[in-house]
Amino acid sequence: MNEIGIGTRVLNFVIDTVLIFFAAYGLYKWWTFYVEYWDYKYFAFYQFFFATIFVYYSIFEIIWSRTPAKWFTMTRVRKVEGGKPAFYQILLRSAIRLTLILDFVFIAFRERPLHDIASKTRLVEV
Repeated sequence: MNEIGIGTRVLNFVIDTVLIFFAAYGLYKWWTFYVEYWDYKYFAFYQFFFATIFVYYSIFEIIWSRTPAKWFTMTRVRKVEGGKPAFYQILLRSAIRLTLILDFVFIAFRERPLHDIASKTRLVEV
């Protein structure tokens, strides 16, 4: 298993974040229509954004161990020992990603983001 570098991680982050932003924005606009015309409860955009982050990463990594950005960069999530990560490991990775900035600060100290360290997973080449 060849672990990938910081540049590939950044590219994955940018691609996935753009996709997540557009999905969250679409959901937000769709929900806002119902808020205006049907008196549904209002939710701020950041709530849609964070929910979309969690669902996006969870679904893609549970099913395929890859997100669209990881397909583009030909990388995949694996356990430290090798093999497909467990369900709870993917959910933990997705939940920790919600800390955004704190997640990437760990790269400076531990050479891996917090979501990899806590879930005992790695991002490797396919």
